[in-house]
Amino acid sequence: MIKVKQIEKSFGSQKVLSGVNFEVKDKEIFGLLGPSGAGKTTLINILTNQISPDAGSADVLVTAFETGLMLDEDGLYMRLSCLENLNLFARIYGINLSKSMEALKNVGLESSAKKAVSSLSKGMRQRLALARAILHAPKVLFLDEPTSGLDPRTAQGIHELIEGLRDKGATIFLTTHNMDEAVKLCDKVALLHKGQIVESGEPLEICERHNSMRTVPDLGAVFIKMTGVDL
Repeated sequence: MIKVKQIEKSFGSQKVLSGVNFEVKDKEIFGLLGPSGAGKTTLINILTNQISPDAGSADVLVTAFETGLMLDEDGLYMRLSCLENLNLFARIYGINLSKSMEALKNVGLESSAKKAVSSLSKGMRQRLALARAILHAPKVLFLDEPTSGLDPRTAQGIHELIEGLRDKGATIFLTTHNMDEAVKLCDKVALLHKGQIVESGEPLEICERHNSMRTVPDLGAVFIKMTGVDL
């Protein structure tokens, strides 16, 4: 569903991505893991056609209409209500406005439909941004650190939503620096450090491959072992 081959990207003299390769299968949750500054957001911006790579190719095998985005900047209209925000995008997508309330219900915001976005907590805004991303039932969903800064209960709710979307047939690409989140959610992960993929595969399989003591698998420990960086 997503194919990335030898991606290179620099900003001025700073090399941000170098020789990045991976594939994401249909109906899979794929996690790109790494600390701030590793190049995660740059790569997701390339995949969503917001910027172009200097070299290599990044192919998403669906149309732009069949993708959904939940990025770092939520882009919500603060003076509009939750429902008005979604109705605006429903009109852009050319879909029935009834889908807006359906999306709010799916993320647990049905009772907040008439509330202005400016009055929402960060967790509620995150859920509204996710509702907007899934409004048109995309085949591929890009999520840039969807639970960053959220309390555990709210993050758990978003995890359940992501798993439910995968179960309904969506392919999901997410970035995170939360190793526990990656192990729980992702079918496959890639570890990104200083613009390069240093390891990839199934989370537990990666842990077992680097865990000679056969103790409890810890993806964070693997990352530290390979990079010297503690997330």
